[in-house]
Amino acid sequence: MNPSLSRRTALQAAGAAALAAGLTSLTATTARADEAVAAPALVTYPRPSAMPTNTGFKVRVRTAPDGDWQTLDIWRPQLGEINPTTGSSRIYNSSLAYFDFQGSVEIEVTYLKGGTTKARVRPDSYGITPELLGDTLRFTLDEPRNVVVQINDDIFDCLHLFARAIEKKRPAPDDPNVLYYGPGVHTTADGTLLVPSGKTVYLDGGAVLRATVIFRGVEHAGLAGRGVLAGTAGGGALVENSRNISIGAVTVLNPNGYAVQLGEATGVTIRGLGSFSSKGWGDGIDVFCSSNVVIDGVFMRNSDDCIAIYTHRWEYYGDTTNITVRNSTLWADVAHPINVGTHGNTDNPEVLKNLTFRNLDILDHREPQMGYQGCIALNAGDSNLIRNVKVDGVRVEDFRWGQLIHMRIMYNTKYNTSVGRGIRNVHVKDLSYTGKPLATCLLLGYDAKHAIKDVTFENLVVNGTVIADSMKKPTWYLTTDTIPMHTNEHVTNLRFLTTAEAAAEAAAATESEAAATS
Repeated sequence: MNPSLSRRTALQAAGAAALAAGLTSLTATTARADEAVAAPALVTYPRPSAMPTNTGFKVRVRTAPDGDWQTLDIWRPQLGEINPTTGSSRIYNSSLAYFDFQGSVEIEVTYLKGGTTKARVRPDSYGITPELLGDTLRFTLDEPRNVVVQINDDIFDCLHLFARAIEKKRPAPDDPNVLYYGPGVHTTADGTLLVPSGKTVYLDGGAVLRATVIFRGVEHAGLAGRGVLAGTAGGGALVENSRNISIGAVTVLNPNGYAVQLGEATGVTIRGLGSFSSKGWGDGIDVFCSSNVVIDGVFMRNSDDCIAIYTHRWEYYGDTTNITVRNSTLWADVAHPINVGTHGNTDNPEVLKNLTFRNLDILDHREPQMGYQGCIALNAGDSNLIRNVKVDGVRVEDFRWGQLIHMRIMYNTKYNTSVGRGIRNVHVKDLSYTGKPLATCLLLGYDAKHAIKDVTFENLVVNGTVIADSMKKPTWYLTTDTIPMHTNEHVTNLRFLTTAEAAAEAAAATESEAAATS
């Protein structure tokens, strides 16, 4: 189907009719935003027959405790793994299902290939222990979650399950400010969709759009719904020279490029996005020269950096400020879950500042090249200065290959034309790791003028041990030996505190400030 704006009315009507037939548990009639209609407790969505499926799992869901079972359609995301000897990439077919709910739901997953000996529902921080009987497992959700169901520790032939909240306001298909796509597969003439100011692209559940959604020089526009951007030639969505843009809980499957790219954008919210990639340069969300960006509740499984934050590259110029990533799950099959600072402007140096990473689960990290390792990597290159970084409540599960944290002032001639200026004022609070013994983390300044300064770890926990300067250890040991971590002479004022020590220090500072102003 090749919808054009001139055919939009017909497309809206067809999409609305298909949706009404395809939503297997939607009993309330879709209404305009200003009409009050009771929301259903469970909504499932169809997968168009033209979209590939995977046959490893059968998934059913019902409202707890005794609603009618609904069978979910299975989608096929593709995942990648690099061979460290040849550099070639192996592509794996995996499984995805999704639905919306409110209240409580019971989920039943059957592994159709058989031979199940154990099952795991991740992230581990959710504390979900499934009931397993043969090849079928069940568990209950009481709130929206994005989870991964692994059978026999298989990380590729697994089930990704997006259990999202019911949409509170679904637009009417004939809303003049909405570019509506109903269930089915849609394309555009050139593989792109340019969104005007004041318009929202709405991909309804079961809709697949094979086009890059572009916000260029616009404001107050968005991308919403429960549909899918699939196999797009230019990535999932591009936001450049725009402001006040929102991207909602759509899913980006197998793009040729980034899931979302921001360049010289301000006031952008990305909430509930799901992303899978398997190809080279298959980044998740890349932010260039942008400000006031909130990334919230996303699930990213990517074949390159899940979250990358930079300044200048290509035609983008300017600082990157006030970026928040929170309440999200990251899985990097290649490169970093979080990477900051590689690209910048040697001729007119820029700053990355006020960056916050809060309440995140990092499920995996696999990168053989030491220069590109780090579940959390701050790599200042191209005369960039990175400052005012907060990491708060990040849980890292056992990962395949890499480092827990990596900070470096670098001059990587493959990507940089100058050394980074420095890293300043980094506070890492409640970072925890559970898994096999860690490889050595690296904190490396370049020289005395290009250094790392003022880094504090508060309540860093490695396999149950709180790492602190005050911890019990041989007097001749460095605190970093217990992680392990290597730092050079160009890292200054590096501290490791317990929660109590940090609280006491903050209280003393507050008291001192009050005394000074009284």
